[in-house]
Amino acid sequence: MQPILIEHVQPVIEQFFGEDVYLHLETTNGAYANHNNEKVLTVNAYIRNGKVNFDSGKITGPGPYRVGLKIELGWIYAEGLTHWELDSSGRLLLAGHDAEGKLAVALQISRNPFE
Repeated sequence: MQPILIEHVQPVIEQFFGEDVYLHLETTNGAYANHNNEKVLTVNAYIRNGKVNFDSGKITGPGPYRVGLKIELGWIYAEGLTHWELDSSGRLLLAGHDAEGKLAVALQISRNPFE
């Protein structure tokens, strides 16, 4: 993965406009975050292979970045993104890593279901 440059990522987001696509969205501070400090609240959100169709979407911010995808009845939103990749299968993979390099958020878009 490489650091996000808005001018590279925005056109890739636009390639998925108006199509039924599969979404992977995950946020986490680590399943074992409170093992090191029991006052830390462990949080996580996860969806895999949610089938959506968005008609607009935008990446914004000074970095870390946020992506909003407009679907028929609302929005899909991910914040804290730092890296991206368009893989050999044509999937847009976006990730946000913390200062230690650990994954904090992932947003992935694919024309085919994720395995």
